[in-house]
Amino acid sequence: MSRTSPLDAQHRRLGAKMVDFGGWSMPLSYPAGTVAEHRACRSGVALFDVSHLGTVRLLGPGAFDILQGGLSNDLGRIAPGRTQYSHLLDPADGSVVDDVLVWWVAPERFDVMPNASNTARVRQALGGDDVTADRAVLAVQGPAARRAVAAVEPAAAVVGRSRVAEVSGRFGTVVVAGTGYTGEDGVELAVAAEAAPALWDALVEAGAAPAGLGARDTLRLEAGLPLHGHELGPGITPLQAGLSWVVGWDKADFAGKAALMAERERGPRRVLRGLRLAGRRPPREGQAVLARGRTVGRVTSGNFSPILERGIGLALLAPEVVAGQPVEVDLRGTQAPAVVVDPPFVRRSRAGGTGP
Repeated sequence: MSRTSPLDAQHRRLGAKMVDFGGWSMPLSYPAGTVAEHRACRSGVALFDVSHLGTVRLLGPGAFDILQGGLSNDLGRIAPGRTQYSHLLDPADGSVVDDVLVWWVAPERFDVMPNASNTARVRQALGGDDVTADRAVLAVQGPAARRAVAAVEPAAAVVGRSRVAEVSGRFGTVVVAGTGYTGEDGVELAVAAEAAPALWDALVEAGAAPAGLGARDTLRLEAGLPLHGHELGPGITPLQAGLSWVVGWDKADFAGKAALMAERERGPRRVLRGLRLAGRRPPREGQAVLARGRTVGRVTSGNFSPILERGIGLALLAPEVVAGQPVEVDLRGTQAPAVVVDPPFVRRSRAGGTGP
């Protein structure tokens, strides 16, 4: 049986289409539809329930050392009150067991946020307590996100990008992080499960458009952000995914370091690139990418871009395939022209808008 979010009743009351995702029953979309939700996030503010993500809490003076030895990135680059994206790697081949966000909430408190289906695996590797059931996590994203949050909880709206803080107010103690998975500005709010419905309702009243997993996926794809099980996972290393910056190469040691060092020396056998198709038809996972009639890789994720109004995708390609190169994608027997690009496909402008 699927787990349910503390916000399940809110989703159903709003007419959400519910689906199973990582063992959770979560909203795929609301009656306005995925494209409308996507555009709301790019132009205004969207509200996502991401309570299916795990929270593994590590406390005490030894927590820093556990995470330094267990995760790829170097926590020494940041400090309490900051967040960091990192990887849990397979010690044997350096592939990504899971990608996580670390919220360094206090000097001896770390909240590690795994993907929905990997919480137990991350806890087994790192220890700590699984506190997922105690809270909900709401992501408020878009150029108007902070304005909506300020109308509900002003102290939460000023937490900067890649920062984390606890604020107290009408919804109790809320952990606020300047993080997200859309390519837009915004915050994520971890709130006690019993207070989550009131916070959700207040944000909707402040103008945040409810958005589901469908829009979250098209937004992250336009932003060129990897999804575990597609661009990351068994056999796929940070180097292949173009994420060498997630590796603390100067750390004394961490799980998977030796394998990554060897791969860096010889060069990765494939690299993640973007594909921008000429038409509206999107590529799909597993489809072949061809250059001069030869298969040079396969699509890992693909969809229709509501902003660019054409098909886009991510693909693991042979390292000699470079940005700007014309290729073709085998769309079930149709050879669709495309060009290789370096993600992101859509960038957030300083003014808050979006552009190619």
